[in-house]
Amino acid sequence: MSYALNGQIVAISAERAELWRDLDRMLAGLSAAEPVEAGFRIDIIETQSLSETPEGTLAFDGEVPEDGHCRMIDGGDVLHLVFPGRQTLSIRAGERRAEIRTRPGVRITWTAWMLVLDAALDAGGQYMLHTAGLTLPGSDAVVLIHAPSGTGKTTTSLALASQGFGLCADDSMILDVAPDKAAAWGLPRHVKIHRKTAELVPLVSPCLGPSWDRNVEQAVSLERLGQILRVESVVARPVSALLHLARSADGESRLNPMARTDAMVALAADNVRTGMTGLLPLQKHRLATIAKLVTTVPTFTLEVGARPADAARLIRSALALA
Repeated sequence: MSYALNGQIVAISAERAELWRDLDRMLAGLSAAEPVEAGFRIDIIETQSLSETPEGTLAFDGEVPEDGHCRMIDGGDVLHLVFPGRQTLSIRAGERRAEIRTRPGVRITWTAWMLVLDAALDAGGQYMLHTAGLTLPGSDAVVLIHAPSGTGKTTTSLALASQGFGLCADDSMILDVAPDKAAAWGLPRHVKIHRKTAELVPLVSPCLGPSWDRNVEQAVSLERLGQILRVESVVARPVSALLHLARSADGESRLNPMARTDAMVALAADNVRTGMTGLLPLQKHRLATIAKLVTTVPTFTLEVGARPADAARLIRSALALA
């Protein structure tokens, strides 16, 4: 199976398609016609034999959300991820390949998939950022909105979409920065809508059912959302601005210029991870890309108040002036 990630072809080899089902749920819309020459290869092997003590320096040892305990070992030319007794991952960036070894019947962890996807994108000079992305009304240009989880990216994204903006993604955008321009495209993932978001953006109500999960959220497909608002195709588009999202203290929405250095620090704090050995090569590459981004496009702070849809007018006005 192969996927096309904005020109970067990623191929997967495994005995059973069931082994990569979770990745396919996210990338199914990006499947590539075969045969194609892969720029990055992922081999999945089911085995009882796991090498859990690879050579290298311990970069991480602890719990990760949903997936439990793991260790990350920096072996220089190879990066290892070990889930004791369950599975291992080895990424050889120089060879543009990764190997996942998993015990039979053990589901591949989401952490492993995200690390592999990051490595595959890095091999093609692209980087995943924890941001939302929306096209401007009447334009193909994208605004990126970043903030830590729980700040309101999804609510703001859907509110903007209710005002004519086009939704690329509410949580993960892939960035490709050249010396004088930046482009981005969104991963075609389900949108998790919180009950409070539904109250603030009633337009999405027809997409929701009566049941909520333990986080008081419902996962809604982009296809379903596309029936009531504009959902953009998975194509790289020029980035016109970077917005740092914050909650308004007085209920009023505002959009103010943000110093580029402050924008870089805020975006890096939410997207660049430091381990026991410092920054791994991929994280260094991501930080360098963030630095290029903030010098390429205007940067703003967006304070969202009690009426998130008010942000649409502020963004249109500011970018028209820019």
